[in-house]
Amino acid sequence: MRLTFHGAAKTVTGSCALLQIGKLHILVDCGLYQGAEESRNRLPFGFPPRQIDYLLLTHAHLDHCGLIPRLVREGFTGEIISTEPTRDLTRLLLLDSAQLQEEESDVLNRKERRREGAEIVKPLYDIEDALAAMGQFAKPVVYNKAINLTKGVTIEFRDAGHILGAAYLQLRVTEGRQKPKRLLFSGDIGNREKLLIPDPVEPGPADIVILEATYGDREHRSMRETISELKQAIVMTFARGGNVLLPSLALERTQELLAVLFQLYRRHELPPCQIFLDSPLAISVTRTFRRYGEYLKPDEARHLLHSPNPFDFPALRFVRSPEQSRAINAIQSHAIIIAGGGMCNGGRILHHLKHQLWRPECSLVFTGFQAEGTLGRRLIEGARTVRIFGEEIAVRAQLWTINGFSAHADRAGLLRFLGSTQKPKKIYLVHGEMRSLVGLRSAIGEKAKVTAEIADWKQAIEL
Repeated sequence: MRLTFHGAAKTVTGSCALLQIGKLHILVDCGLYQGAEESRNRLPFGFPPRQIDYLLLTHAHLDHCGLIPRLVREGFTGEIISTEPTRDLTRLLLLDSAQLQEEESDVLNRKERRREGAEIVKPLYDIEDALAAMGQFAKPVVYNKAINLTKGVTIEFRDAGHILGAAYLQLRVTEGRQKPKRLLFSGDIGNREKLLIPDPVEPGPADIVILEATYGDREHRSMRETISELKQAIVMTFARGGNVLLPSLALERTQELLAVLFQLYRRHELPPCQIFLDSPLAISVTRTFRRYGEYLKPDEARHLLHSPNPFDFPALRFVRSPEQSRAINAIQSHAIIIAGGGMCNGGRILHHLKHQLWRPECSLVFTGFQAEGTLGRRLIEGARTVRIFGEEIAVRAQLWTINGFSAHADRAGLLRFLGSTQKPKKIYLVHGEMRSLVGLRSAIGEKAKVTAEIADWKQAIEL
C-alpha cells in the first residue's frame, strides 16, 4: 500500500492524495491551487488520470474539487463519491470556476494577439468539462455508513463540521492475512461554535492519519468575542460615515456571516443599514443551504422554515446583476457589502475595493484565510497601494482581520480531533503553510507524545 502527496504539501491549497492498494487507485480530493502556487494547476498530473478507480471528495471548496474537470478531460472515468450536499455544491462551484477560466483566457488572448506570434492561452477547463465531471458522480453517501469499495477496502464518510456536507474519511484496509490498517484523511476539520454547521464528529481509532494544519500554529478567538469585534467594526465605520466591505467565500463563510448579521439585527444591535449580498454564486449556494437543513444545527434549520431568518430579513438585499452591483457604489454610508472573492483575487469585491478602499471612513474586514500571493494577503501585510483593474488605489480604509469566523479548526481543535484517534502510529501533516505545519508538529509532539511528519510535495510513502 502506497500513499503519495500530489497537493497541499507545504502549502494550503491544491489538496490531492493518491492511495494505491494493490491494483486499486484511490484519489482523495483533486483541488485547485490558489495564490502563489497557482501555476501548478497547469503542470501534468503526477499519475495517469485513467488509472484512478475512485475519487473520494471530502467537500466542495475549490482547493479540494477545483481540478476535477481537468482530471476527467484527461482520462478519468471512475466514480466520484461524496455526500449529496457536496455533489450539488461542487456543481455550482465548478460551473462558476469554468466560466471564470473561459473569461480570463479570453482577456489574455485579446492582449496576446497584439504580440506577433504569441500562443493562444487555453482555459484550464471549460463549462463542458465541468458538466462532464458532474456525470462521474456516483450515488451520494450518507454520514456514518460504511461502504465497500472492493474486497478488503471499506470507507466511511463522517461529519467534519467544516462546511455543508463536508466529511473526513475513515478507511479500513485488509491486505492478505495482515492485520487491517485504519487510515484517516481529515479533509478540512471544522471550527467549533459556528452558528449554522454542527461541530465535528469525533473519529474512532486510526493507525495512520493525514491531518490538515491550516491554523495549526494558533488559536481562534471565541465566537462571542468574534461577533463583538465584527459589531465594533460596523458601528465604528458607520459613525465615520463609511461602508463595510466583507470579501467572502461564496460557500459557508457568506452564510455564516448572514447568520451573525441576522442575530445582531434581531437583537437591535445593528445601526440602521443595508446589507448587500453581491455574489450570484453565494446566492445560489445559500439556496442550497435551505434544501439541506438536516446537515445544519437543528435550531438553525428550524429558523429557515419561517421569516425572518438569516437568509431572508428586511435589511438584506440579494444582488445578482452587474448593474445592481455597480449601483451600490453610489451609497456613501451605512452599507455592509458582502461580495464574492474571499481572497480579493477576483470577483465583485474588486470593483467595490476600487471605489471604497481609498476612503478612510470605510472599513475592509477580512474573516477568512488569505493565502500567499493573493491581493488579500498583500493588504493585511500592510500594502499602501494596490493595483486594481490597471489603476493604483491607495489603501486608506481601516483594515480588520477577524479570524474567529474561520471554518477551520485551530490548534486546540486539531489536537482534540487527533486525540480521539488514540495515538496513531503515523501522522502526516498537510494543507498548511510552513509556520502552521511546524507549529502543529511541535504541539503534537508535546501534548500527544507522537511524532508527526510534514508531508512533501510528490512524496511517496509505503504504508
